[in-house]
Amino acid sequence: MAYIGNSPVIGNFQVCDAISVVNGQAAYTMQVSSANVSPESANHMLVSLNGVLQKPGSSFTISGSTITFASNLATGDVIDFIILLGNVLDLGVPSDATVTDAKANFVSTSSAAGLQIKGDGTTDGTLQLNCRVNSHGIKLASPPHSAGQSYTLTFPTGNVTADKFLKVASVSGSGATGVGQLSFADAGGGEKTLLATTTVSSGVSEVVFNNTYFTSTYRDYVLSASQLDVDTDSARVYMQISSDNASSYKTGSNYKYGVYGFENTGGNIGQSGTSAYFEITSTPTSDADARTTSFKMHIINPLSTSTYFSWYNLGFSHTTADRSNTFHGAGYFNDSAGDAFNAIRIYASSGNIDQGVFKLYGIN
Repeated sequence: MAYIGNSPVIGNFQVCDAISVVNGQAAYTMQVSSANVSPESANHMLVSLNGVLQKPGSSFTISGSTITFASNLATGDVIDFIILLGNVLDLGVPSDATVTDAKANFVSTSSAAGLQIKGDGTTDGTLQLNCRVNSHGIKLASPPHSAGQSYTLTFPTGNVTADKFLKVASVSGSGATGVGQLSFADAGGGEKTLLATTTVSSGVSEVVFNNTYFTSTYRDYVLSASQLDVDTDSARVYMQISSDNASSYKTGSNYKYGVYGFENTGGNIGQSGTSAYFEITSTPTSDADARTTSFKMHIINPLSTSTYFSWYNLGFSHTTADRSNTFHGAGYFNDSAGDAFNAIRIYASSGNIDQGVFKLYGIN
């Protein structure tokens, strides 16, 4: 309905419990449902004594939940009612599901959040997001008090993109009050990231990985070769390295290596030496397509100019119809020039590689 002037304020109106015992005193305790109540002020009350409304301030005063009349009441006096007209800023407790979104637009400032969900002294502040029928929901909880954290996470500025994850892209400030800017980032795939795959199904002279893959993004790399086969019986598998993106490869006698294995027939075998290449398998390979060699090699910090190019590996070879071996090895390039190596090639000591799947990974 319409009003002339300001519309009346709807407050938390309450009728106090009846005070039936008037015992010659001026002061009495106000209660609602047997619980003490404390009005905002005497001006927010209607008090009737012996059928006469009392004037706030002169006929009665309040202090907390105590009302004190101007004089002691006598036996036979009747406190007809005490009505509390609500607190200045108290609208009472709204009914369930009655607060609309228009009434819940909280405003943040530079010094305060628009919405705070507080702990109760024993439980950390928690925000719960319920399902549509409110039968279950998920929670976002504050770190515990003992962590002493007051940091801020700011959501990404870019568009939502599929198959990404949230990461902290940058931090302003530091410590418990730092502000982290989140961004959408590519999933790293765990321990390592696949950079390149080369599948060989017919004869090639070499398999090369260059500076497209050896970059400053990664410190270490893993090279895997699966079911490698050569077209020349008893050929061995070699590796050379380059500091000019595969335009040329290091030669001379700076390649130091050792590869050792154990055969299923009980023998120990191996190769070691100083050469113009690394030998990375412990036995000659076979040109029979069903007998292959597989290995995994860890390449350590190839772009470093202060440490030697180095590697270690583990592998398996099926060399003859009744012989196979597992092997492991390691090597380094004894180069005092301090080169950064950005390419490698895998090749056979004789003939071509005619089968194999080669994968290069960057270690995250």
